[in-house]
Amino acid sequence: MRDERLKILAKNIKAERVRKGLSQTELAFEVGVSFNTICQVEQSRQMPSAMIVFDIARFLGISMDELFKNVPDKE
Repeated sequence: MRDERLKILAKNIKAERVRKGLSQTELAFEVGVSFNTICQVEQSRQMPSAMIVFDIARFLGISMDELFKNVPDKE
């Protein structure tokens, strides 16, 4: 279940970044993390901290709820 939830979060982050026309490098710079961190998060290889998700949402101008849309509750 955790892997599925992480995959959905990663997909939502990437989709919103692409929708805004940003590269991974640009997002990483604005959020204050490395390019590798954004890359790993978007590939579901790294669980981002709550603060990184908050900073991503804030920079993208959306709520954290938007980044977590379609992420199922833990069973």
